[in-house]
Amino acid sequence: MGEESKVTLYGMWASPFVRRVKIALKSKGIPYEYVEEDLRNKSQFLLQYNPVHKKVPVLVHNGNPIAESLIILEYINETWKNGPKILPEDPFERTKVRFWAYFLQQQFLDSLRSATKSSGEAHEKAMKDVFEKLTVFEEGTEGFFPNGTPHFEGENLGFLDIVLCSLFSSHKVGEEALAMKIIDPERHPLVHS
Repeated sequence: MGEESKVTLYGMWASPFVRRVKIALKSKGIPYEYVEEDLRNKSQFLLQYNPVHKKVPVLVHNGNPIAESLIILEYINETWKNGPKILPEDPFERTKVRFWAYFLQQQFLDSLRSATKSSGEAHEKAMKDVFEKLTVFEEGTEGFFPNGTPHFEGENLGFLDIVLCSLFSSHKVGEEALAMKIIDPERHPLVHS
């Protein structure tokens, strides 16, 4: 890999946000160097490349750092034209995909965080909110994706597919560790699939 096309990903093995960047890089066939970060003892590189949030993931391409996983996915799509597209060509379709990805990123994850940090009645209320967010997501994407799937180009993994995989691929481990059921296949078949 020449210096002019050097790609380095700073991450942490358990992060779903790092996982989504890895999925995008692999689906596009982009070779990269991976640097594992200890988030309790952050490297000078991480602090230099992401001085605002000081979090992973950070993708460094030709010495230029890009932070925040959804922004990195868009950067990958726009920079590497080879391989499958991550976002649709059509601006309206692209906007719909981004909307639902950000909905999951912001609203669903906020509700899930509240549920994991609460107990008793507050936990029950937070879990109800989690299920409501999943229902809103499924109903919303069903209308946008009439085939019942967020794939926008047949077999290719798209932006929303990558976000869903990164958030829910290890949901059974999370459910067991947190002792709470998050995804019910009957209640949320799209997310479960």
